[in-house]
Amino acid sequence: MDATNRFSLEDVQRILGLTSKQLDHWNRLGLVSPQEEEKGTPFYDFRDLIGLRTVKQLVEQGVRANHLQRALAALREKLDKADAPLAELRVLSDGKDVVVERHGARLEPLSGQFVLNFETREIKERVRVIALPAGVSKRSADNWFARALACESGKGTRAEAISAYDHAFEADPDRIDALLNCGTLHYEDGNFEKAAKYFRRAIALDSANALAHFNLGSVLDEIGQVEAARQHLRLAVRLRPENADARYNLAFVCEKLSAFSEAREHWQAYVRLDPTGPWSSYARQRLASDKIAKAGNTPH
Repeated sequence: MDATNRFSLEDVQRILGLTSKQLDHWNRLGLVSPQEEEKGTPFYDFRDLIGLRTVKQLVEQGVRANHLQRALAALREKLDKADAPLAELRVLSDGKDVVVERHGARLEPLSGQFVLNFETREIKERVRVIALPAGVSKRSADNWFARALACESGKGTRAEAISAYDHAFEADPDRIDALLNCGTLHYEDGNFEKAAKYFRRAIALDSANALAHFNLGSVLDEIGQVEAARQHLRLAVRLRPENADARYNLAFVCEKLSAFSEAREHWQAYVRLDPTGPWSSYARQRLASDKIAKAGNTPH
């Protein structure tokens, strides 16, 4: 296997925003498992990344991992020549059921029944395509995205990664992940205006993308647009209340705006979500500060 197509567990966690517990859980469920080199070092390839991203997005939509496990097991039995269905097929979900499309036909894996055309039209507005659709332009986008990921993992320069993400988005204007990753690279380089541009484009494609709102809010805070930052961070928290980083940044922004009662709420939430994290001690210090403590004693 080409070395540029190998991603360590740490690479995958950083690129897809996953935790080691999620990877281990999905491995034990048999959803997507790491491969191993001769020396026993686990790694994932690009098709695995696509599979993991699909699982993540389906779970975020409300599809339970154990239901997805049964569906994929049934799928592997019913569809021959589909060794990695999450990477090769078009996976759809309405938040409850999983439907897989192959060669234009849609199959419900558990029952093994194909979804008829009129049923497809009825659910068309409810489902959301998760895996990458077929098509020459999409495959081109995949190639550029894979190149960008390889550059990010140390097999190229950051400038090459940014260029590859741009090409991926040009090939497929629906690639929000290319926008988010490219914006993050600009943010890390201190190019906040460019980063904000990419995150705004991502929000224009999907206004309910919590990560896009979190990223844009963080950038706006950096460039002094504090109230606008609060609005986007609020949206990020509303969309994903369990996002500890969004809670942390929102609490910080609220303090800048002297919104101490709201800051207190998010500091408390951060401590609950990440009680032993590297910034939990600082969050507790903020909760003990005079202005935040007084906010907690103010009648509502």
